[in-house]
Amino acid sequence: MTTSNKITGDNNRVIIFDTTLRDGEQSPGASMNLEEKLQIASLLEEMGVDVIEAGFPIASNGDFEAVNEIAKRVKNSVVAGLARAGQKDIERAAEALKPAARARIHTFISTSPLHMKYKLRMEPDDVHQAVVDSVTHARRFTDDVEWSCEDGSRTEHDFMCRCVESAIKAGARTINVPDTVGYTVPEEYAALIEMLLNRVPNIDKAILSVHCHNDLGLAVANSLAAVSAGARQVECTVNGLGERAGNAAMEEIVMALRTRNDVMPFETGIDTTMITRASKLVSAITGFAVQPNKAIVGANAFAHESGIHQDGMLKNAQTYEIMTPESVGLNKSNIVMGKHSGRNAFRTKLKELGFELGDNALNDAFNRFKDLADKKKTVFDEDIVALVDDEMTRANDHIRFVSLQVACGSKGPQTAALELTVEGAPLSATCEGNGPVDAAFNAIRALFPHEAKLQLYQVHAVTEGTDAQAKVTVRLEEQGKTVNGQSADSDTIVASVKAYIHALNKLLTKREKRAPEALSA
Repeated sequence: MTTSNKITGDNNRVIIFDTTLRDGEQSPGASMNLEEKLQIASLLEEMGVDVIEAGFPIASNGDFEAVNEIAKRVKNSVVAGLARAGQKDIERAAEALKPAARARIHTFISTSPLHMKYKLRMEPDDVHQAVVDSVTHARRFTDDVEWSCEDGSRTEHDFMCRCVESAIKAGARTINVPDTVGYTVPEEYAALIEMLLNRVPNIDKAILSVHCHNDLGLAVANSLAAVSAGARQVECTVNGLGERAGNAAMEEIVMALRTRNDVMPFETGIDTTMITRASKLVSAITGFAVQPNKAIVGANAFAHESGIHQDGMLKNAQTYEIMTPESVGLNKSNIVMGKHSGRNAFRTKLKELGFELGDNALNDAFNRFKDLADKKKTVFDEDIVALVDDEMTRANDHIRFVSLQVACGSKGPQTAALELTVEGAPLSATCEGNGPVDAAFNAIRALFPHEAKLQLYQVHAVTEGTDAQAKVTVRLEEQGKTVNGQSADSDTIVASVKAYIHALNKLLTKREKRAPEALSA
């Protein structure tokens, strides 16, 4: 594999290291299949992400395959694979990364007294030796090695300096100092970065990186404080996805640096006009809805209801908006889509929304759009995004929806007559339930018996109005495997059935049970 040990020599350039596919996927219920990971990786590369952490190759065969396939397809971004300090982890990561045009092995070990005593059951000297051995071993496969001191924010300074100096001496070109449990605060974290820059004699030979979790809601603030103190790589995820309360949100980091360049004079290589598209894709694939008041990408981020605010906006948008909607990829298009819209207008609208579909996919999406336009008075951009996302997740389905008829109301019984195809074979069943959704789900179980348990059933309206499409998320768990299924339809019950079937299809395509994951860096 060919490698790169320095992405940029510009001291004001902040490297964006996206770990949506690794740390983000470790969120309970956020598991992604191979095709979904490839979609996200492709978009991350297109938007200019410097480093894509594609997975943890030794965790499972599925993780290995995902890292390997992403390594084959990504040409501009660095592709990273995570590895613990052991030789087998590192060799597995190296094997997965072999096809990469630019590869990085990211190896880590805990360095805090708490983790060393209770998690590793190792003495500090043994941990230090493991740092040297792991980095040295990783350098046999690539000259782009990143080393992380897990639980760095709770590590004793003297020991951290010793380990960082040795890691750099052994060949690490990026040193990551994680706030693994979201414990630190901005002033403390900035002082930690300054301490390393002042005390580690060979620190000029490496790029300092930060990886912050959001347990106290400070992940972005801590990351920005570290950048101001001298860190030049930020590890983050789209929508702040991640374990527990999540990671630092990539879109917030990037837009904060862009918007407040006067006090943080740093640049990234991110095409910010693709932020909204990335947010919607990750949300659609994981089933993790973005809260309406979420910074940058929430539905209300550029909405104004107060009369005073509206008056100011009409006079000058800068009175209440510190960035433009267009800067993050929200369109102010005048093309109104409806049942009279043609294929060319639909294709143009898709391009504006960030979608490039092949002819067959375009035809399928256009036909679904026409069906939707016949049912709805106005088709909003959000409707089209939901429609295309729904289409893109159905490429290799084993179980397919055909039709559904329900009988419901206060007198009952509530029944659902469902038709499916399973591996091409037509099946039908009529079942009762405690309401139409329960009846429909019972019909699915009758046609395709399974032991999966329903963990989450969630409905969101894509737009306003009684004719809005319903976007449904279903989470299923079976023998430790958790998957999300999503679908959108103007009929809530139909969307519910399609989402359940989507989740079943994802269970069927899971290769094997994931091995227990080590704590993330």
